[in-house]
Amino acid sequence: MAELTVNLCGIPLDNPVIPASGTFGYGYEFAELYDINILGTFSFKGTTKDARFGNPTPRIAECPGGMINAVGLQNPGVEKVISQELPKLKQCFHKPVMANVSGFSVEDYAYTCEKLDKEPQVGWLEVNVSCPNVHGGGMSFGTEPEAAAEVTRAVKAVTAKPVIIKLSPNVTDIVSIAKACEEAGADGISLINTMLGMRIDLRTRRSVIANTMGGYSGPGIFPVAVRMVYQVAQAVKIPVIGMGGVSSAEDVIEMMLAGATAVEVGAANLVRPYICRDIIRELPEVMAKYNIQSLSDIIGGVNHG
Repeated sequence: MAELTVNLCGIPLDNPVIPASGTFGYGYEFAELYDINILGTFSFKGTTKDARFGNPTPRIAECPGGMINAVGLQNPGVEKVISQELPKLKQCFHKPVMANVSGFSVEDYAYTCEKLDKEPQVGWLEVNVSCPNVHGGGMSFGTEPEAAAEVTRAVKAVTAKPVIIKLSPNVTDIVSIAKACEEAGADGISLINTMLGMRIDLRTRRSVIANTMGGYSGPGIFPVAVRMVYQVAQAVKIPVIGMGGVSSAEDVIEMMLAGATAVEVGAANLVRPYICRDIIRELPEVMAKYNIQSLSDIIGGVNHG
């Protein structure tokens, strides 16, 4: 019998499949389609200290191999997430959930994580360091090792929950940033976030996205994601969550061979709402095809040379 269970930062998962933040809302919308308790867990919509309306529209554009989005972290703010969203989520999801946190200063991150630390439903804090550092000229916290480490230390100081730092691929050396986060106390690393992309409307000669550029996600970035997961998993001793263009059970296996303990599915949820359910159902058959008895045994199992 196929064994799908894995352990993520000390918390067991029935399987490694996790819908990615920003593609699954707060869960209850998808619970109208299927029983979301089949999931390992899910990462809920990126949450900030204060409410955000998001970027102007249009903020989503289709493109070959995926999509570009510049939603801009639209969310009601951490206070309303706790008072309104989590109670609704609790009605339909009965496992620990992953809270995705964003911020525009170190203090923002710490404030939001400290609030979420008190919520028993929250199992992990996935800290997105792809946000602009308002005190550092707008540069993302995730582009420099020390900036990412500073956020990690600040968050670890206010929570007892596992802290997973979500890294941007829009850097020259992702390994040095991952190692800096590990040294600062991170319990895990998740990667990759979207890649920076742009489309131009040939008729108007204007950017399709009102924000000019946005995050490119979908199957087109999968090979880049596998490469970065592999590089980081080789360099750190903490668990890695792989994501970026995952859209099949085979993709999950490939990510795990590269070194991922768990795998997030993002853009595919927006195209095929049942994709995570279907992947979980298909995993045993795919495991049998490749003579895999236990998923936890293949983590980092890529053959070298």
